[in-house]
Amino acid sequence: MKKTYAIFIMGVSGSGKTTVGKLLAEKMQIPFFDGDDYHPETNRRKMASGRPLNDDDRRGWLETLNKLAREQLHSASCVIACSALKISYRDLLQKDIAAHTKFVFLKGSYEQVMARMLARDAHFMPASLLTSQFDTLEYPTEALVADIAKEPEQIVSEIMETLTHKTEFGLIGLGVMGKSLCRNLAGHGFRISMYNRHVPGKEEHVASGFKSGFPELEDALPFDKLKAFVNSLQVPRKIMLMVPAGKPTDHILEELLPLLSENDVIIDGGNSHYTDTGRRGELLSRHGISFVGCGVSGGEEGALNGPSLMPGGEKAAYRIVRPFLEAIAAKDGNGQPCCTYIGPEGSGHFVKMVHNGIEYAEMQLLAEVYFSFKHTGKTPDRIAGILESWKTAENSFLLEITADILRTREGDHWLIDRILDQAGNKGTGNWTTIASAQLGIPATMIASSLFARYISAFKADRKAMERVYGQASTPPETDEKTVFEAYRAARLINHYQGFRLIKEASDTFGWDLNLSALARTWTNGCIIRSALMERLPGILKSGDNILLHPEIAPSIKTWRSSLAGFVAACVKSGIPVPVFSEAVNFFHGFSSAHLPASLIQAQRDYFGAHTYRRNDDGGEKIHHTHWKKTKGS
Repeated sequence: MKKTYAIFIMGVSGSGKTTVGKLLAEKMQIPFFDGDDYHPETNRRKMASGRPLNDDDRRGWLETLNKLAREQLHSASCVIACSALKISYRDLLQKDIAAHTKFVFLKGSYEQVMARMLARDAHFMPASLLTSQFDTLEYPTEALVADIAKEPEQIVSEIMETLTHKTEFGLIGLGVMGKSLCRNLAGHGFRISMYNRHVPGKEEHVASGFKSGFPELEDALPFDKLKAFVNSLQVPRKIMLMVPAGKPTDHILEELLPLLSENDVIIDGGNSHYTDTGRRGELLSRHGISFVGCGVSGGEEGALNGPSLMPGGEKAAYRIVRPFLEAIAAKDGNGQPCCTYIGPEGSGHFVKMVHNGIEYAEMQLLAEVYFSFKHTGKTPDRIAGILESWKTAENSFLLEITADILRTREGDHWLIDRILDQAGNKGTGNWTTIASAQLGIPATMIASSLFARYISAFKADRKAMERVYGQASTPPETDEKTVFEAYRAARLINHYQGFRLIKEASDTFGWDLNLSALARTWTNGCIIRSALMERLPGILKSGDNILLHPEIAPSIKTWRSSLAGFVAACVKSGIPVPVFSEAVNFFHGFSSAHLPASLIQAQRDYFGAHTYRRNDDGGEKIHHTHWKKTKGS
């Protein structure tokens, strides 16, 4: 193995860890360490007296073994025998080295192990403690499993066969994103298997052709036969799907299911709808297979160099794939991976869906800024210069790429002027808008940005309307400072709406999502990374309403007049700014203690006897009025 690994041989006392560990290390020509040799004397005396160790007793010992493993990994792989019975123990052992850790579980019955313990001499741990060992054991679903009924030589042979000839991670679907993720995984030293379907005359030998083009894929195994691909992987298998959402995902799962084993983990990295993810997770769980719905953001470049990852599903399943996902993820300002366990069921894909909704609005805001400046006669190059001047106070990935786009020329022309003004979409903005309506959250800016794309699609109708009604003829009466402040205020409102939608889903579905941790994963690697996002993890620790936070409220107070002024100037000039308009209208409504909804309630009661509540009795009682009889009285 080119990559160095700390191989922990684990199991209850008496399962043969030392024997197997020594033999494996000898065969692999790497150092062996017996964890029992590193117990402090207090632990030895306690066990010798017939008392089992508790978690506090073991912590220092496990930390010592972790330090030993880290030191060894600087130069070579190593084998360490250690019981590692609990998940928390294994977490300590692989702290900061999870991507370089392998667990091998020596599995046997109580009777098998007791017979061995009774046969050994002069060991400090008596056989009477075996029951406590089995009681403590938390089955390691992430480990290679070996049957202690086999001879040690056979066990070692099987371990070496697995470690040397089978790969660690598999990826299905070699489109743009799938290929980039494969290169990312291989670049981090993981041995991977790659599969792409074989379609005669259309998709032939895709995986092998891809492998030959990149040196980092030298040890990767390419396949166009699904069974061979599955059989090439270490168990429990870790397989990531990068196929189109919807029926293609269901189809590949149907093909995979008969080939998988208990404790295997499937990761769906596509833009699947969160309800589909929940349904698929339930289906696979009935077969003992885990399913992780993982949002992936960052596009082709992010997938290659470090995306933001949003995995949701069973927490135990995340533990198994965590070393791989965290290794390839982008890193935040503190060097931590932009990947964290989101929550159960389809929560990972839900937050990715909302991420895309926030992205829709962010993109539309910049489009409206560009359009308003264009109507003042500014060239794309001049507009790019203005946007670049905003970076100091309000930088973001989307701001940066927008400036780059506006500076791009094609011969003597600005390329932006030659691009057809019809925006496409892949459905996630639609899903987010529907979810906001279903959950009763006014994510108005996301919805408006979606509808702006829909309006752009009606090119022929827009031309006909302009011929009849004319076009905007006067530039908006505004200045760059006003536009910038309006943009900053609108971005805060957009982010509030997005995180409020996530919070409502968390409460409704019982997901218990951590908004602060989620925001941290969006500080790098993803499309909506920005200076604002870097502030939000700290802000969201104190509450989910960022508009009320003492760091945010003073800014909104300062910029609200610019937001209203910019919208008014554009409306007066006939320049469409739908998302800026939604920002100001939402803010005015959301910051008003009194709204005209009282009349709505009266109207509903008048025509449908839907009843209403009164503000002069605390809103606790239900009322109905016979409006025609009381009219004018």
